Amino acid sequence: MFQFGMDRKILYIIMAVLVVMSLGRYLNDTNALLNLVLTLPAVLIAITFHEYAHAFAADKLGDDTPRRQGRLSLNPLSHLDPIGSIMLVFAGFGWGKPVEINPRNFHRTISMSAGEAIVSIAGPAMNFILAILFSILFFVIAKFAPAFAMTQLGSIIMSLIQITIIINVGLGVFNLIPLPPLDGSKVLNHFLPYNAKEWFARYSQVFYIAFVILWISGIAGSIISPIINLVYQGIIRLVAILFGIF
Repeated sequence: MFQFGMDRKILYIIMAVLVVMSLGRYLNDTNALLNLVLTLPAVLIAITFHEYAHAFAADKLGDDTPRRQGRLSLNPLSHLDPIGSIMLVFAGFGWGKPVEINPRNFHRTISMSAGEAIVSIAGPAMNFILAILFSILFFVIAKFAPAFAMTQLGSIIMSLIQITIIINVGLGVFNLIPLPPLDGSKVLNHFLPYNAKEWFARYSQVFYIAFVILWISGIAGSIISPIINLVYQGIIRLVAILFGIF
């Protein structure tokens, strides 16, 4: 995951605006309010496993920094960032508490650049794995317990599963954007030639500012929302084919 170097006050303002804009809809729409409630456990699952995957990958590569900091845990309290979590609830994309690593601790069988790329890709990869697993769970219930799925409790559980799939896809896609400070930038950096890496590093602050502008203006959301929907629909269709549902 990433860290924001921008003033936290700006993030609080953005968060407050999103919450205020959403309150009216949630208070006047029972279904929207229910979806909000169901989004909370989905956010806990998505962020916790995302950050745990970063910590797990770093630990396996020889860096014990996450372990020493208590990040090699599935306890949500170890990974949640208040602002990032609220953004994930209200905006559909967000972040958790960054996992700190020291690439110098990686095994000598792997370069620091490759190690950072592996640790970075581990988070989004975990989210896509979770999306697939919850999709399988959805179709298992739909195919083998259709009567239960039609009950009030079953309907709530099915909605929770769907929201969990969407949140995980959203978190995974968002973090793969190849701009600092997102995970995708570290993955891209590993594959760039030396001169391109130097150029990328020299102008990283510019890319960072560009990302912040795109994010605050809502342009980033409008760009990645179709991608999130495409990946979501792709996962659902693949799992549906697996269960013989076309």
